[in-house]
Amino acid sequence: MAVGEGTSKGTPRGIKGEDMLRVTYIGHATLLIKIGAKRIITDPNFDPALGKFLSRVSAPGIALEALPKLDAILLTHAHADHLSFASLNALPEDIPLFAPPAIAKWLKKQGYDHAVGIAPGEGAELGEVTIQAASATHKGNRYGVDRWRSATNMYLIDTNKVSCFFAGDTALTADTTQLVEDNLLANGRNLDLALLPIGHAPWWKPGFRKGHLTSGDALTLFERLNARYFIPYHWGTFNHVTSTAFDAIDRLKATLEDHPLHPAVKILEPGTTFVLPTAST
Repeated sequence: MAVGEGTSKGTPRGIKGEDMLRVTYIGHATLLIKIGAKRIITDPNFDPALGKFLSRVSAPGIALEALPKLDAILLTHAHADHLSFASLNALPEDIPLFAPPAIAKWLKKQGYDHAVGIAPGEGAELGEVTIQAASATHKGNRYGVDRWRSATNMYLIDTNKVSCFFAGDTALTADTTQLVEDNLLANGRNLDLALLPIGHAPWWKPGFRKGHLTSGDALTLFERLNARYFIPYHWGTFNHVTSTAFDAIDRLKATLEDHPLHPAVKILEPGTTFVLPTAST
């Protein structure tokens, strides 16, 4: 699968370290984000299977033991495909583990003392990087009886020079763009990069879109966010009960053939890195 302009394994000339935004797709919702001088990993899951029976179909784009030094972990919710205890156990405990407050409280009780709650409307500072949270439209509780743990976050990561929106899992609603509108568009800035999940459900599962984005929904959200680039994730990693790991990306690729935003959509194979182009590149 070709990855388009702006994809690189190195550092382009003309991009200063403090201005840089680069993203590597590891798999599912796990991405390594290098923004400014900070490295952040999202929803880390390096598991060989989900629930011991949905096998991983592609190896992580970066092996867990090969990860560079990290500065933070972002968790969006408690679902097993986004919160892997085995992966958290293998990651550093001396960096903040940001999560919705109910999830952070639960993690602390499990011994993850570096868990930090960040509620919708709140922010956290990571050196020159600001992380802002908003509520996603997604029921993220781990089990059927723990509705108090259903909170799901979206995050805006910003250095005041470059910006990145990580949607976690969410449906498309009138409020999905609010985080970007309030923190960027209202200040005359555009979003640089939208990291959005894509999913696929058969016609007989109409409730899917109440908590998820289809590939078409993700394209619509990309347009509403007015972002420069869009990287889709949540594909090519695990087969699901009602769809394969590649159904959503195949549908997106078919849609993009005649879509005017095709050049701005960067489909990354696991292990591939996208570097945000700048005027000086």
